[in-house]
Amino acid sequence: MPLLDVHNLSKIYEGKVSTQALNHIRFAVEKGEFVGIMGPSGSGKTTLLNVIATIDEPTSGEVMIGGRDPNKLDRNAKALFRRKELGFVFQQFNLLDTLTAGENIILPLTLAGVPVPEMERRLQEAAARLDILQLLEKRTFELSGGQTQRVAIARAMIHRPSLILADEPTGSLDSKTAGEVMGLLAEVNEAEGATVLMVTHDAVAASFCHRVIFIKDGRFYSEMYRGSSRAAFFQNIIDMLSLLGGASHDLSPIRL
Repeated sequence: MPLLDVHNLSKIYEGKVSTQALNHIRFAVEKGEFVGIMGPSGSGKTTLLNVIATIDEPTSGEVMIGGRDPNKLDRNAKALFRRKELGFVFQQFNLLDTLTAGENIILPLTLAGVPVPEMERRLQEAAARLDILQLLEKRTFELSGGQTQRVAIARAMIHRPSLILADEPTGSLDSKTAGEVMGLLAEVNEAEGATVLMVTHDAVAASFCHRVIFIKDGRFYSEMYRGSSRAAFFQNIIDMLSLLGGASHDLSPIRL
């Protein structure tokens, strides 16, 4: 059974003019996979992530995570499910600037009532893996963009969620830092067996994935597997984005 099963998912936003953001989209993600979601602006990428994250409710269809449909849970159970089963990495980092980097990282464990010695052990482990041990006492405003995103990745993985959802995690980073952060995310996926689903418009970031799903107008368009060459995969992604007709800023000008 796949870890994530998106089945005939549709999302319609009602208004003066109804907008169909997702249109009977279906795909599955296996445990331990690192999957990218790409498509032109307005293709429904963020809506898809929000519905999977239980932030938004589907109009029809279902999202199964670990064999459960979180959208069938009541409000409190859904919040608990989100906190326990999901990890989040955002473009804007979403760290609390009143806390140190270390306090931000252990926040999911604090909320879950994990004993302090276990929290400390997991914090040291995650910080060592992401090479941020020296940053744990610093405040978020003292960190660079790349350091902040490393802290955010540590926070996303510390409670060992079933699924890490990343929304444009390299969107506000320069290309060198973005490459480093993606390398770390790929390493976490590999070493921890963490399942990662990432929305991105950056072909370089997407080239770190095992597989990329392309969507257009809220529909599944096609998918592509990496194979042995990341450089070839990157070029194939660029070609597919051109075919999809993304605006020029949706395409990364960088070559590997």
